Amino acid sequence: MFDWIKNITKESPPFWKNYLSKFDKKPSKRFVVLSTETTGLNPKKDLILSIGAIGIENNSIHIGDSYEVIISQKDTISKEDSQNEFLIHTQQKKVTETRAIQNFIKYLGNAVLVGHRVNFDIEMINEALEKLGCGRLKNEALDIEVMYKKLHDINDKNFTLEDLGTLFKVPKAERVSTADDAYTIALLFLKLKSRLGIK
Repeated sequence: MFDWIKNITKESPPFWKNYLSKFDKKPSKRFVVLSTETTGLNPKKDLILSIGAIGIENNSIHIGDSYEVIISQKDTISKEDSQNEFLIHTQQKKVTETRAIQNFIKYLGNAVLVGHRVNFDIEMINEALEKLGCGRLKNEALDIEVMYKKLHDINDKNFTLEDLGTLFKVPKAERVSTADDAYTIALLFLKLKSRLGIK
């Protein structure tokens, strides 16, 4: 049987059906800031090691509205990637990629995604979703690097998260994790959102 016929006839998982149903409602006023740690920069070949996310509503960061997970990739990760310092030193409990993605989708809902070079994070999530027989993320997305370039009419330069943090005098976190990066991105997003007049 052809793969595309399998995909048509295959039943979507319940968590995915529930996620899709959220887009039948009015657009969300919630933003979810997303950061991922991965084994590399190729969504087709590389894997997600960690996801960090935090919610924003009414121009406020809600610490209680957060999601952080370390993903166990020991059965699928290459020997070279198994030397990743992040995997070796973290003491946090690890979960399977399937559970991590399902829980993230439930957490995300129909919120607007925000990130630094967020299209990469989205593609990594989409690749993980494909393994579960699901479609692609439907959420709108905003990128703080693009927002900064628009604010200053810059087209010929790129800005790392550290660059943007320095420009806006955002203190650098002592511990570097996806949750810390998500919080930094959230602070920068609120500053840029205000200056660009985004509601």
